[in-house]
Amino acid sequence: MFCTVYVLLLLALPAGWVAHPLTERLDPRSATWLLTATAATLAAASSAGLLLLALTGLLRTHTAAALGHWSLRVLRNGTPGTGLVSPLAGAALVTAAVATAGTLRCRVRAQRTAAREAARLPTRHGLSVAEDPSAEAFAVPGSTTSAGPGGRVVVSTGMLAALTPEEVSVLVAHERAHLHARHHWFVMTAQLAATANPLLRPLARHVSYTVERWADEEAALATGDRRRVARTIGKAALARQRTAVRTCAPHGVLRLTGPSASAGPVPRRVAALLAPPHRGVRAQPLVPALTTLLVATALLCCADAAHDVHRLLQLAHESTGY
Repeated sequence: MFCTVYVLLLLALPAGWVAHPLTERLDPRSATWLLTATAATLAAASSAGLLLLALTGLLRTHTAAALGHWSLRVLRNGTPGTGLVSPLAGAALVTAAVATAGTLRCRVRAQRTAAREAARLPTRHGLSVAEDPSAEAFAVPGSTTSAGPGGRVVVSTGMLAALTPEEVSVLVAHERAHLHARHHWFVMTAQLAATANPLLRPLARHVSYTVERWADEEAALATGDRRRVARTIGKAALARQRTAVRTCAPHGVLRLTGPSASAGPVPRRVAALLAPPHRGVRAQPLVPALTTLLVATALLCCADAAHDVHRLLQLAHESTGY
């Protein structure tokens, strides 16, 4: 059992290694779904591993054996070497749970605050305009209705001054793609997974990148001009850097320029838009297959470890004496 539990805790490492090639070889929509599902599954699997390690420590106590009518001798023989590991696993599990709950609370509070502030802004051509010289543009998700996903696109006067009307239309298409596809849920899920298991932070960073790429491709489809979208992203990033003294963007929103306008994600996005679009999972099957294998391994390890614990309890119950 213990080998499979330790495998559960370490599977996030190879997942981080395959995340970058996956974002380069898959279309952004497929990459976002696959990375988010992988992060959520591995976070749940590592938490299950910690829970099983903590549980084995509790099973070695006289109180647990008496309550469950189990043989203490069988339980201790079946869980060797857990004297120090179990309390550490329990402490790690509690810490991860508290941190994840705190992150979720902060994210929800930030989104509610952003929605209230965006609702107070004046509107212009369907946009919420913030009087601010810093160049900012971001999507604020709202409640989903029968007409579709709600939310607002907020643009600062600094960003409107930096872009032409044609480029503003690209900006609007990009931010509305975030709202329509509910990208904030993908980003939040990946960040919660990374909070539960810090080894998953590379996956969370790549999800933040792929949702921006996804919105880029939707904007290119809406405008019919990939080069214009690439030019707008680069121009907006430069404008944001020039006016980066302060920002009107709340924490946790999805910006046109992404989490950072510095060198790295923005040039990659521009280069991707200037290249032919990806054709989906079938065109590059190897990396998605490896990622799927990691998820399947995590699920199998969970099932195997849980089966071993169940079998141990059965043997302890069937044995006589303590």
